[in-house]
Amino acid sequence: MSMMFYQLVLFLVRPLVKVRLRLRARREPEYGLRQTERFGDVPASVQKGSVWFHTVSAGETIAAASLIRELKGIFPDIPFLVTTMTPTGSAQVQQRLSDIVSHCYAPYDFASAVDSFFAAVEPRTLVLMETELWPSWIQRATSRDIPIMVVNARLSDKSARGYARLGNLVKGMLGGIELFACQTPAHRDRFIGLGADPDRVIVSGSVKYDQYLPADFDARVHELRAQFNIVAGEPMWIAASTHAGEDEIVIAALKVLRERIPKLRLILVPRHPVRVHEVTAMCQKAGYTVGEQSETTAQHDVDIVMGDVMGSLQYLYGLANVAFVGGSFEKVGGHNPIEPALCQIPIVTGPHQFNFTDVMEAMSRTGGLVTVTGAPDLAQVVGDWLGNDELRAQAGEAVAGVVAANRGAQEKVRELVRARIAGTIPE
Repeated sequence: MSMMFYQLVLFLVRPLVKVRLRLRARREPEYGLRQTERFGDVPASVQKGSVWFHTVSAGETIAAASLIRELKGIFPDIPFLVTTMTPTGSAQVQQRLSDIVSHCYAPYDFASAVDSFFAAVEPRTLVLMETELWPSWIQRATSRDIPIMVVNARLSDKSARGYARLGNLVKGMLGGIELFACQTPAHRDRFIGLGADPDRVIVSGSVKYDQYLPADFDARVHELRAQFNIVAGEPMWIAASTHAGEDEIVIAALKVLRERIPKLRLILVPRHPVRVHEVTAMCQKAGYTVGEQSETTAQHDVDIVMGDVMGSLQYLYGLANVAFVGGSFEKVGGHNPIEPALCQIPIVTGPHQFNFTDVMEAMSRTGGLVTVTGAPDLAQVVGDWLGNDELRAQAGEAVAGVVAANRGAQEKVRELVRARIAGTIPE
């Protein structure tokens, strides 16, 4: 596919993109806000000459936050901009980085939107997290001699096959990128297979392992225990980042588990806050009492704690003895297993894990992460761990050990990005 044909296709589908955005805003009202930013309108607060990080959604933003904070400390006089595509990513930027960066939604890849964005921002460096490759962005950046890096880069087999179908468009795009810092050798091989220059593709490891519990972790967990009257040693499990179709499986598993552990309580955290009321009604219809986290008054002895406060998932993991990580029964690809591992609790996940294949495989080899296919398996595995303190502790220590053993990528990536930012500073 040529660049000209690509832009023609985008021009033709632009009206459909606007319609889709409006329809999504009906389900998720956050998508109705700041829509003009997606078409190249940049807030006045964004300074020209910014170091531009693009982090897509919540997971990438969390992984990049510490790296960005370190780099801002090195270059305090240079403005930083972080863009995302999703409201959950935007919320993470506001929560973790709003004191040191500007933020807006990234432009869609329409030529006019990209031109408007680049004219307003004039970025000095573009750092893409993971795999967010847009031909117009890269063409505009290379034409302006703006260094482009892809850090924490990953490319699944499925994505590689999809990119390969675009032929010369992808080869030209990869040729404009100065450096790929990949999570694993397999990801490196896939980028090279698509046409990236081998001399520009390195393996740095995954910065997602460079996560630590926040400084206020113990205090926040203590507050949550008091809010829901959770005493030390009480059996609790968490189903985190669930998507439509998964909550029913979790609720069915809870029914089986309570026959085995009558006082067992569940912490349920839908991935998208817009679904909270729907999921709460589903739980109540099944006969369970529900306490929503956002109701800050004490809510003693509810069957299900509903996690509905953005940015609080890490603290909710601190209440639990076992974690189910969602987005894995549905074909979403799974969500971050490192967060529960930091709390040293064993992990259960469904079969769809392509977002975190390497991490989950490493944890699975230790026995601390188990893959299940439905409610009966989920109930069995969670129940076995809850019923055996020694086995559960060993499994939790095992997944925490995987995280500890793989830290260090952030330092490597920081130095790579630092060098490229320094290269944009006039002598």
